[in-house]
Amino acid sequence: MEIYELRPLSICDTNSFIVATEENNAVLIDAPADAAYILREIEAHGLTLKKILLTHGHFDHIGAVADLYDKTGCEVFIHRLDLPKLTDDTDMLAGFFRVQGLRKFDKAQAIEDGDIITQDELEFDVVHTPGHTSGSVCFIVGNVMFSGDTLFARSIGRTDMPDGDMGAMMKSLKIIGGLGGDLRVLTGHMNETTLDNERKYNYYLKQASEAE
Repeated sequence: MEIYELRPLSICDTNSFIVATEENNAVLIDAPADAAYILREIEAHGLTLKKILLTHGHFDHIGAVADLYDKTGCEVFIHRLDLPKLTDDTDMLAGFFRVQGLRKFDKAQAIEDGDIITQDELEFDVVHTPGHTSGSVCFIVGNVMFSGDTLFARSIGRTDMPDGDMGAMMKSLKIIGGLGGDLRVLTGHMNETTLDNERKYNYYLKQASEAE
């Protein structure tokens, strides 16, 4: 497995990642704006896009989905509770941030907590982590967790926007803190971290882990 981090995209400087399999296929984690750039990067590594895994349905993580699907026919996966965001400007927060021109997408497949998405030799475990949105998820493959906007380095995703819930976020953080071992954590914004570092230094994760 090889992982390639793309440059931050969209007005929110959103991270996205190409995960390459041994068969030279690609799984894309989140799809911010600029499908042309994403495809160039995938092709530059000699890969074929097969799947897009969405950590949640906000506009800055889904902006390129429709164009990438049109170009490649790839499968797209998102949690059931965030599925409506792909077709609703209000739910995806495009209107909230005054973003125009995003294409809606109605061909995604709904996933649930505990699902496993397979591509060649790789298995991506789905961990439902509501809080930032009701359908936020983390994807774990090998020793890597893609945390979307749930867990950041020393911080967490916002819960003060529509569909956010701080109580749900704390429960999700408790689940994350209880995962076995250390994991490399690739986040939806800013820099990567590790789970052990966040257990030590992330105020919110520590508070959640200590809660009854």
